[in-house]
Amino acid sequence: MGRMILAACVAATLAACTAKPADQVAEAESPKADAAKYQVAAVAEGLSFPWSIAFLPDGSMLVTEKEGRLRVIRDGKLLAEPVRGVPPVLFDGQGGLFQVSLHPRFAENNWIYLTYAAGTEGANATRLTRATFKDAALSDVTALFSAQPAKSGTAHYGGRIAWLPDETLLLTLGDGFSYRTKAQALDSDLGKIVRLRDDGTPAPDNPFVSKAGARPEIYTLGHRNVQGIARDSVSGAIYAHEHGPMGGDEINLIQAGRNYGWPIITYGRDYTGAQISPFTARAGLEQPLVYWVPSIAPSGMTIVTKDLFPAWKGDLLVSALAGMQVRRVHLQGGKVESQEVLFGELGERIRDVAEAPDGSLYLLTDSAEGKVLRVTPKP
Repeated sequence: MGRMILAACVAATLAACTAKPADQVAEAESPKADAAKYQVAAVAEGLSFPWSIAFLPDGSMLVTEKEGRLRVIRDGKLLAEPVRGVPPVLFDGQGGLFQVSLHPRFAENNWIYLTYAAGTEGANATRLTRATFKDAALSDVTALFSAQPAKSGTAHYGGRIAWLPDETLLLTLGDGFSYRTKAQALDSDLGKIVRLRDDGTPAPDNPFVSKAGARPEIYTLGHRNVQGIARDSVSGAIYAHEHGPMGGDEINLIQAGRNYGWPIITYGRDYTGAQISPFTARAGLEQPLVYWVPSIAPSGMTIVTKDLFPAWKGDLLVSALAGMQVRRVHLQGGKVESQEVLFGELGERIRDVAEAPDGSLYLLTDSAEGKVLRVTPKP
């Protein structure tokens, strides 16, 4: 697969645009994996747009359905009754119930965290709620954080969670689609990644806590719609991907206080074909590790940490909706070395990919009759 070294900004914009882009693999097409190396089995079927999965210490799994239900898979079977006590969600457009995530000390406190669209079509936001999970029911349900200000429309919520070693969490927030300029505004949570303590309050050492007028929860800015985020437990690096418009999906290395450029710089175009910005790079704005043109619509992401798939260990796995695949992004020294298309033979929009404690991989398919699929090496 070819590697594309992007040129510096053209002479006409040199005065305003001085940051030289890094090496990036920009191709949407990549070699396809040999499906003979793995096997895929259905664990559960008939879920309505499953969005995320979490693995419980007893071997059970929690799966969110975008319509607003939280389901349990136990002993390899989907329980008929949804979990009781899930808060109401705004299920419309891209809105709904998003991620379920366990507190790092779930074995002690039984806390789970849910992200979802809350409010009405005219005034809604991404919300983070904590609850105690026990006996297929939620109790002590407490809304911890809602993105500010509320927006209208039901697009671009973000909604992914990544836990850090200090038990703070990163929460991704979309730009609300019609509010893209707010991605650059520090008085708005739209188009940001925020860092919160486990009670939903801003982490006290966030990069903008001392800046007048800035929201103290903001960790990074300049994002469009981040729906995948993962921390490498070996290197400590944090990776996030986001949807571009028509092209320009990105994977970024996330660092506190950095500006990732949207909508000032982008490798995509508006859905009308119009130019969003003349710039793909500009001083002070971060370049992606990799971008895709045309879009693959990245949706979830995990880092392979176990030995079950040794050739993939340390790589990013990115699920994709429009691409109907999982993209394996091979990293070497923090840079993208190559890419490979996995599971394209399934012909499914894939909403999430996750690594289970035993190293097997789980895929969630994005449809009204969605599936939970388990991937293991073929004997």
